[in-house]
Amino acid sequence: MSNVKLAVVFYSMGGTNYQMAKWAKEGAEAAGAEVRLVKVEELAPDSVVQGNEAWKATADATKDVPVATSDDLEWADAIIFSAPTRFGNMASQMKQFLDLQGGLWASGKTVNKVVSAMTSAQNPHGGQEATILSLYTSMMHWGAIIATPGYTDPVLFGAGGNPYGTSVSVDQDGKMIEDVQDAVKHQAKRTVTVAEWVKKGNQ
Repeated sequence: MSNVKLAVVFYSMGGTNYQMAKWAKEGAEAAGAEVRLVKVEELAPDSVVQGNEAWKATADATKDVPVATSDDLEWADAIIFSAPTRFGNMASQMKQFLDLQGGLWASGKTVNKVVSAMTSAQNPHGGQEATILSLYTSMMHWGAIIATPGYTDPVLFGAGGNPYGTSVSVDQDGKMIEDVQDAVKHQAKRTVTVAEWVKKGNQ
């Protein structure tokens, strides 16, 4: 039985990354991890959120999900981030959450966290890889250990074959185009496995 503690930290506007985060939680729990599913704080004005049907629906669906804090990151052995692409970068909501972790970083508490990332965009070349890499750049500064899916399982090819992390294209109706559920769960299990190795080697 795994003794890995995993935080799944997501931001979602249209519900895609929330769904991916839930699949990651399922995959990690199936691997024996203890999981916290948390969302980053919304920065957009409530008037804007309420004026967009999909955004409002996601806000309502996630209203009972705890807001991520530094305590969640300190508690975790591993972290999976899931956030949509914004012009080839992570959404500003996720970026602010990372930017607020200076205290955790300065005290050395981000070192050797095992991390992995997922994203979504409206088309396959809409910055999906760049978004994940932008998040991993921050993780290098943290001294974290990045656990990518690579091509470690054939299921990844059916999901689009992104070796940096699971990514999905979303159509104009907000529906996922690729079938990424199994790829997300594989990525979560792999993250937990790498975290197990790190914990055992560090004891």
